[in-house]
Amino acid sequence: MSDDRIVDPDPSPEEEETELSLRPRYFSECIGQEKIKENLKIAVAAAKMRREPLDHVLLYGPPGLGKTMMAHILGNEMNAQVRMTTGPAIERPGDLAAILTNIEPNSVLFIDEIHRLNRLVEEILYPAMEDFRVDVIIGKGPSARTLPISLPKFTLVGATTRTGLLSSPLRDRFGIVQHFELYKPEDLAEIVKRASTILEVEIDREGAVEVGGRSRGTPRIAIRLLKRLRDYAQVKADGVISRTVARDALGMLEVDELGLDHFDRKMLSLIIEKFEGGPVGVDTLSAALAEERDTIEDAYEPYLLQIGFIQRTPRGRIATRLAYEHLGFPFKRRGYGPTLFDEE
Repeated sequence: MSDDRIVDPDPSPEEEETELSLRPRYFSECIGQEKIKENLKIAVAAAKMRREPLDHVLLYGPPGLGKTMMAHILGNEMNAQVRMTTGPAIERPGDLAAILTNIEPNSVLFIDEIHRLNRLVEEILYPAMEDFRVDVIIGKGPSARTLPISLPKFTLVGATTRTGLLSSPLRDRFGIVQHFELYKPEDLAEIVKRASTILEVEIDREGAVEVGGRSRGTPRIAIRLLKRLRDYAQVKADGVISRTVARDALGMLEVDELGLDHFDRKMLSLIIEKFEGGPVGVDTLSAALAEERDTIEDAYEPYLLQIGFIQRTPRGRIATRLAYEHLGFPFKRRGYGPTLFDEE
């Protein structure tokens, strides 16, 4: 069901080409994530002064916030070639060894979803990251021997949405670790204005602010909403996106002023109306919503937790006062208070 959501932070296959054309190429073009930019600017400048490759970088945070974009910016700022792959695509140690032995000196190797690397593959990465060496096993059985192959110096940039799934030995080998946070609405408005210029969409400042405020802190969602508003404006409003046009179009798309869509409101209403505000277990929610448990935990809950609309407790999910007020339900104080313990 989450594949049909306009506020899904994961990219669809057809969006990847569009994102490539909208992606900033240098720090000066990048909007938002100021702390990350400042830290990486210093690291890049220092590496250039020493004429060394940049230290290995780990980027983590929710999907759609620009981790892939930042990897390409690092490559451009270092005047280095960027080679891309993903954790699931590297199935065997030999696959990674082939990539590493063909890498250009001082280039950037970007591994998306690095937490999904096979543990045997990880073992190949350790000497490659520390000593720029890969050990190739020749032969089998008692006659097998290890042949060390020197690698050119390179920078590994890893990206993950689930840093807790990274093994400690791998995580500790990254010299630079940066956490992506949700974007501020004003930054998203600037991103929308920049994207509108590239996409040749006419949108005024108030319209961009309206889109930014409903984008759940995620640039990918902001650009997706902009593209849908472009269609609406061409048919209904002479191609110009004003605040009124944005509100009308987003209302038709059922995306409210906080970025909640029909599925979010359905889940919250279910907790409040059918289960008296909770607690209700995720398996019960899964059955009541006819959704997979993973879909609820990965697609629905993260944003609702971030904005404080639900709580996880040992007994299940609870709708908070903010959720009641947003949906217009009278708040009923439960006989228990909030808890600091997470469920499961």
